[in-house]
Amino acid sequence: MTNPSTELARTAVTALRGAGVREVVVAPGSRNAPLSFALYDAQRPSTPTEPGLRLHTRIDERTAAFLALGLAKVSGRAAAVTCTSGTAVANLLPAVVEAAHAGVPLVVVTADRPARLRGTGANQTTDQDGIFGTFAPTLDVAAADLDELLGFLRTHDGRRPVHLNLQLDEPLLPDDGGWVVGEAPTWAVPAVGEAMERLVLDRGPRTVVVAGDDAGPPARVLAEKAGWPLLAEPSSGCRTGDGVVRTYRLLLAGELGSRVERVVVFGHPTLSRPVSRLLARDDVEVVSARPRGMWPERPFTVAREVDQVDVSGPDDPAWAEEWRTADRRVSRDLDALLAAEPDLTPYEVAGAVSRALPRRGLLFVGASNPVRDLDLMVAQYEVGGRRKVIANRGLAGIDGTISSAIGAALGRPQSSRAIALMGDVTFLHDTTGLVVGPREERPDLTIVVVNDDGGSIFATLEQGAPEHADRFDTLFGTPHGVDLASLCAAFRVPHLRVTSLPELEHALSSPNGGIEVVEARVRRDNRGDLDKRIRALAP
Repeated sequence: MTNPSTELARTAVTALRGAGVREVVVAPGSRNAPLSFALYDAQRPSTPTEPGLRLHTRIDERTAAFLALGLAKVSGRAAAVTCTSGTAVANLLPAVVEAAHAGVPLVVVTADRPARLRGTGANQTTDQDGIFGTFAPTLDVAAADLDELLGFLRTHDGRRPVHLNLQLDEPLLPDDGGWVVGEAPTWAVPAVGEAMERLVLDRGPRTVVVAGDDAGPPARVLAEKAGWPLLAEPSSGCRTGDGVVRTYRLLLAGELGSRVERVVVFGHPTLSRPVSRLLARDDVEVVSARPRGMWPERPFTVAREVDQVDVSGPDDPAWAEEWRTADRRVSRDLDALLAAEPDLTPYEVAGAVSRALPRRGLLFVGASNPVRDLDLMVAQYEVGGRRKVIANRGLAGIDGTISSAIGAALGRPQSSRAIALMGDVTFLHDTTGLVVGPREERPDLTIVVVNDDGGSIFATLEQGAPEHADRFDTLFGTPHGVDLASLCAAFRVPHLRVTSLPELEHALSSPNGGIEVVEARVRRDNRGDLDKRIRALAP
């Protein structure tokens, strides 16, 4: 007979396996020791055909949560993270919030003190029941009940985070010889009776297809069937084929964009102000494919929202040809402008990274400028190349990016190459993500850091106006002066600094294996002017 905490922990691990979880990240602690022991035992395959859990350990709870987020995001399958009580739980919140808004299936399993200690000032004890609010429903559990745990995990649709809060009392160590893990339980899930609402659009209005984050192939398929321009973000999952308009955000600001009459929206578009302005126009009809995430309502007026969008047949090809002609012209002008710059630019870094991504490759893109630079510089990818480009766009924060990228690389071992692209502030924000113990699996991942010594994105926004120059660096530019080479050396991560496009292309063509950092040094003082000249290319 095992003690109650060991029994509860083993029951929770059994429920995780029954709910389809195969990847678990542990942030060590004393109170979650019963879970840690149970998870260690669950690494062993329960049957010849059923693999055990894959266990990852990280010393920082926030890093652990974002690692689990990356594992879940790349696979579409729930991953779990577990930690001890108190502030450890609070450190999971950023990843939980991102998962909630992006619709990523993350299971958070937290250890808690028994209920009798709540409200008493006991060590590392706070109110963890419902600590994540509306972002993740909580099941507060004091005793082992497999049906209760399985029911909670399987009731939710696998498109949002959930929280298991386990009250674990002493003794916290197993008092037997270990756990022989049985087969994962089966759970009968009732069939969902919801009918898919499908809309067939008529031809005629001048239409574009906007594909935001996680839009998927349906956006491309619709655009190709109708012959409509495809305005696809890098992490849309459909930035492929001949219908993609590379410089769409520049063209939307010009005469061509003003003639759009209808927009079909897929996914979660967040990158471009010109797209936001287009969707907010009173003279544009917006049709939306229902997005995922906890706030599915669009921030703009939608004429019709459905599950599937189709079209009655191909539209007038002249409309798409206008976009292709304009895109070719602006693309040539953009490439010429960048080639004439005396120094390496962030756009050229993004373009080199995009070109270096082979078939079946994986690219994780950080928020702020890098994903926007990439948006203008994505190489023309063929359909079926199985390149996967992902980003944390639920709330588009910079935190946890290294950890999410490592998680994604670990979660997609069949990738021919894994690359991450991020800015220097984003890199610094998650340096503990580079702390990977000697017993832990290290993926092959090239992290390209665009280092302009601060927050250059603000130079492209209202804050970068000349009248704010006297306080800009203090409030927004925030130069840090960190020596990334020395920082990487402390983590025993190989580092290479490049200052030119040929150097960068050479570095990307010769990966060393394991986690490595390529630092591309670029200027920040000319970012505002560079972006202004690029915007002026719009016809």
